[in-house]
Amino acid sequence: MPRVEKRPKAQQRPPVKTTGTFRPEGGSAAAGRDKPVPVRQWPIVLVLVVVGVGLLVTALNAWRAGIVTIGVGMLLGALLRAVLPEVGMLAVRSRFTDIVVMGVMGAVIVVLALAALPDPVIHLPLVNQLGDLVHSDNSGN
Repeated sequence: MPRVEKRPKAQQRPPVKTTGTFRPEGGSAAAGRDKPVPVRQWPIVLVLVVVGVGLLVTALNAWRAGIVTIGVGMLLGALLRAVLPEVGMLAVRSRFTDIVVMGVMGAVIVVLALAALPDPVIHLPLVNQLGDLVHSDNSGN
């Protein structure tokens, strides 16, 4: 049998520079390197523009429409991540994780914006109960 020498413990330290990390699946630029950065990274630019418009609409005192627009931006990001092979900086983790996180966050933002008081567009029992609790008359204390 050949004899295998064990390396001393001192040589088993991790490297100073990490070399084994890779960008997530689909993390390459969406367009060629000959294009400017906003064009190469158009998926995340599109999502950020939609979210920015939502913030602007919210600042202009149309809070429900603005927040719904922000949620739609998140849902757009999930859709782009699901259908495009390369999305550049929109890819953060695995494709599945990105789609689930952005999709759930976008859906929750839209549903809660539509259910928010006053004058909800949709009625959720929990939100109505919380609204009744907050707006109940506590003058009997």
